[in-house]
Amino acid sequence: MDYSTLKAKHRSLRDSFPSDLSLRIHRSLSWLQKAELSNDDPDAHFIFLWIAFNAAYAADVDELYRTTERGMFESFFDLLVAQDHTNQLYDLVWSQFSSTIRSLLNNQFIFQPFWDYQNGRIDEAHWESMFRQSKARATQGLTRQDTGQVISIVFRRIYTLRNQIVHGGATWQSSVNRQQVRDCKALLSKTVPIILDLMMDNPHEAWGEPFYPVITDI
Repeated sequence: MDYSTLKAKHRSLRDSFPSDLSLRIHRSLSWLQKAELSNDDPDAHFIFLWIAFNAAYAADVDELYRTTERGMFESFFDLLVAQDHTNQLYDLVWSQFSSTIRSLLNNQFIFQPFWDYQNGRIDEAHWESMFRQSKARATQGLTRQDTGQVISIVFRRIYTLRNQIVHGGATWQSSVNRQQVRDCKALLSKTVPIILDLMMDNPHEAWGEPFYPVITDI
C-alpha cells in the first residue's frame, strides 16, 4: 500500500466516516505523501513518516512519554491488532521485520534511559536495570507472539530516535545513527499504511478525538 492507494480508498469511504476519523486520515495521508516524495533523504523521510503516524495516533505523546513504557502506544496497537483480521501487523512483525525489530530492541542508543544516564539524570546501574527489564518484557512478548506489545515497545524506541533528530540531538545524514534511521524508516514505511488501512476498515472503533481539532471560527 502507498499514498495513492490509500488516498483513493479514503475518497471512496470518507462520507461514511465520523468526522474525527476522516480528519486523522486526511492529515496522516498528507504527511505520508510528503514522506514518499522525500525517499532520497532518509532523515526527512523518517521525520515525515513519524508525523504521518502521529497524525493517525493523534494523542499527546509527550504526556504519555512521562508514564511507563507499558502504557505508551500499547492500547492503540492492541486495538489495531484486534481489528487486523488479515494479520497484516502480525506478518510485519513476525515475518518481514523480525530481525530488524530484534536489532532495534537491543540498541541502547534509541533507549531513552541510556541518554538520561549520559545527561546525569540517573546512574549507570539504573539505566542498565531498566534496559534489562525492557528487553525482558520484549522477549516475553516475542515468546508469546504478542504483536501489540512488541510493536508498542519498538515504537517507544522509534520515538526516542524522533526526539534525537527533531530536538537537534543528531546531525543531518550523520554516520553515527545511519543504521537506526534506516531501520526505523523502513519499519515505519510499512507500518503507517497498514495503520491507516485498518482504521479505515474499522471507522466506528474508538480511535478518539484529534488532539488538535480544526478551528475555523476565531
